[in-house]
Amino acid sequence: MLRLLIILVIFTSNLPVLQSMANKMAKLQGCGVKGRLVCGKVPLVGAKPDIDDLLAENYTDSNGQFQLNGATREMSTIETLLKIYHDCDDGIRPCQRKIMWHIPSSYHHEGILKEYFDIGTVNMEIGFPGEERDCRH
Repeated sequence: MLRLLIILVIFTSNLPVLQSMANKMAKLQGCGVKGRLVCGKVPLVGAKPDIDDLLAENYTDSNGQFQLNGATREMSTIETLLKIYHDCDDGIRPCQRKIMWHIPSSYHHEGILKEYFDIGTVNMEIGFPGEERDCRH
């Protein structure tokens, strides 16, 4: 029992050192996405685009446009998703519509953005495959 306690004390006292080493070994990775969202013929104002692995989030402007860029340190290659939360063509239903699109790895960067993944103009009235509802984003 004493041996286990000693090992535990040694391990926990070295935890900050181990975390620091892991951060140094992890590589900086990120991506950027931009586009314009409309609801029918009008800009979709206040929709929330979000690059998952918690890289960046924002809201669409008065023209329905957004531009996101973010980075994180990870040991493995990041898997990036563009999530969009919105209420286009939704009536009074609770929560928001949520769509997710994979961001190609060719748009990943190592801390300095080279090129945005441009989704162009998307009409969010469309029902997308795999669309969900989300109340807690």
